Amino acid sequence: MTTYIFDHTLDGLLTAVFDSFALHQHPVTLLAEGMQLPLFADKPHHVATDGEKAERVWKGLEKHLSAGGLRIITLSWLSEEPALHQPLFNYICKVFLQPKGAPSIETNASDEDVLAVRNTCRRVLHESQRMKQFLRFQKAKDGTYLGVVSPDHDVLPLIIDHFEDRFGDQPWLIYDAHRHYGYYYQPNSTSLQGKVPGGPIRITFEDEQSIPFDLTNGKLNADVLSSDDELFQKLWRTYFKAICIKERMNPKKQLSDMPRRYWKYMTEKN
Repeated sequence: MTTYIFDHTLDGLLTAVFDSFALHQHPVTLLAEGMQLPLFADKPHHVATDGEKAERVWKGLEKHLSAGGLRIITLSWLSEEPALHQPLFNYICKVFLQPKGAPSIETNASDEDVLAVRNTCRRVLHESQRMKQFLRFQKAKDGTYLGVVSPDHDVLPLIIDHFEDRFGDQPWLIYDAHRHYGYYYQPNSTSLQGKVPGGPIRITFEDEQSIPFDLTNGKLNADVLSSDDELFQKLWRTYFKAICIKERMNPKKQLSDMPRRYWKYMTEKN
């Protein structure tokens, strides 16, 4: 079996699919750079990511898959799970290996690769839903609301529209502390390019040591935290404790609904 090594990008994976057909190499073991080669593996093929090759593969997928099938591929990729590489590569190859006129592979839930990709997509969507539920904002003195998260999957692109719809009249920043980027929204503004009115802007910080909030717990520094927000945080913690019925406490159920990994950014748990 031939081993391919790619750069852990979606374009790189699509290029690997292109190469496997161009070189007539099937099946293929796909590994990301830095991963250990299988025992007794032949000299691996290093995939050189090529935008044109990737685009050709994607256009081919558009001809063979529904919009939902394409969305499953892009959503599953946001999982960032190394275990996804092989089944996703196999799945895409199977799309092109299907006999003409045969049902689309995307409907074959019994196929192990299709099932692995679909299950990964479900985990990403579930994580995005939890981010909508558990993200907590703090108000800075300048009126900007800050929400810090550290999700298991790269779901910020999936939740930004939700917060733009709900909080479209106020400035906010949602920042992924794990991936070191975020989205900043300013109502009635234009993007940095000055072309698209409004809309969240993807941002990064050159020096995270100088930002006015703590990445480990998401808390704004005391000198920039609004005095009103400090009061609201205290009121929220008091309310959270007051509605708790000790006789009905179920820690196991609480951990199931609200996993511990989210607690460090939640006002009521700190």
